[in-house]
Amino acid sequence: MAYYALRRALAAIAVLFGTTVVVFLLLRLIPGDPATAVLLTMVTPGADTAQITRGDIEALRAQLGLADPFPVQYLRWLGEILSGNLGTSLRSRQPIAEELADRLPATLELAGAALVVMLLIAIPSGILGALYSGRPADHVTRMLSLVGDSMPGFFLGVLLIYLFAIQLGWLPAIGRSDPAGIVMPALTLGLGVAATTSRLLRASLLDTLAQPYILMAEAKGMPRGVLLFRHALRPALIPVLTSSSLVAGGLLGGAAVIETVFAWPGIGRYMIEAIAGRDYPVIQGFTLAMASLFVAINFGVDLLYRLLDPRIRVEEAPRG
Repeated sequence: MAYYALRRALAAIAVLFGTTVVVFLLLRLIPGDPATAVLLTMVTPGADTAQITRGDIEALRAQLGLADPFPVQYLRWLGEILSGNLGTSLRSRQPIAEELADRLPATLELAGAALVVMLLIAIPSGILGALYSGRPADHVTRMLSLVGDSMPGFFLGVLLIYLFAIQLGWLPAIGRSDPAGIVMPALTLGLGVAATTSRLLRASLLDTLAQPYILMAEAKGMPRGVLLFRHALRPALIPVLTSSSLVAGGLLGGAAVIETVFAWPGIGRYMIEAIAGRDYPVIQGFTLAMASLFVAINFGVDLLYRLLDPRIRVEEAPRG
């Protein structure tokens, strides 16, 4: 196990290093100049942008280090990362780590609520579809999953706002100031991922229920409920666990569209604002933080596989 963990840790470091290179290069290939974007944010709305001179742009580029060659910019950024610093925002001139930390609680709150919604819907519907495969209950759950999987999150969010905020007046449309404000964003985010998880659990359960040891236990008269929850559900959860790890990482990544629709002050909305303002350091820091999160979650999931299915063994060190 220790050898396996060491190998995975080294692979994670390589993945994160590759992420820094790819993100840095892709951002530099995007048309436009971040110094110009920063200066435009300083201009009073409606004012003449001709007041921004080429000299102003070049001076700001030099001040921000954007005039340096790409290798110099990359090595400077990599050095900051290794020292535990994600950099400074071009627009706010504030440390990125502090700005992410300020917005992280809102995203964690939304992600946690959406995860609860997903589990409450996906697990019962997936089990129901597997137990009654080919029957009306299965057709209904599969149809609802297909609708949920196909509907864009922003469209569902707008529908919920129109129905519950505008027409019925039950819930606030946007913001985090009211505790009830989390209901619609969590439903929008949770319903989307619940559809995929439900279909995956159904397929995995059907495959597990067709295994010889399950059929033998059923032939010996074991009650179907005991068979399902004691012998079939745990191994069937392995692919669901893999999917859920990616879902959890995506939820913590901000669900940027949903946060924008509901004006939720999380890190996803922060990322959208950074993209609009061409704030390179924020985009780089956010991407690296999310890549680290995904790597950590997947590493933890690999170790959890053994708990769900004792037949799974991790690689041991080769013996010579």
